[in-house]
Amino acid sequence: MTAPLDIEGPAAPPRSNGELVFAEPWESRAFDMTVGLYEAGAFTWPQFTDALIVQIRDWESTAAPDGPYDYYQLWLAALEDVLTDLCVVSTDQVASRTRTLAERPAGYDHRDGHGHDDHH
Repeated sequence: MTAPLDIEGPAAPPRSNGELVFAEPWESRAFDMTVGLYEAGAFTWPQFTDALIVQIRDWESTAAPDGPYDYYQLWLAALEDVLTDLCVVSTDQVASRTRTLAERPAGYDHRDGHGHDDHH
C-alpha cells in the first residue's frame, strides 16, 4: 500500500521533474512518518489531506503577502492535528516532544559526510 499523493492542488507536495523535493532532512522524515502511519492504518489519506488543506488555507489567510511558504511545516502541523484528533497522541505530548527537539544543539540534525569525527 502506498499513499495516494496529490499531483496537483493545494495538498500536492513540492516536486522537481516529478520527484519529491525536501530542503531539509526533517522534511523527508516527516513525510515518511506520515506515509508510514497511513500505511499502518492509523488514519485514512483523506483525513490527512483534509487536515493539510485546512493548514494551507489557514496559512494563506494569515500569512504576510511576501511571507515564506513552508509546505512541510504545514504538513507536520496537519499530521499533529490528525493524530491529536484521533487521540493517538495528546497535545501535551506533542508540545513536550516539540520542546525537547527545539532544545537540541544547532547542527544536531544535519547530513552526514562532511568530515567531522562525531558519530550520532
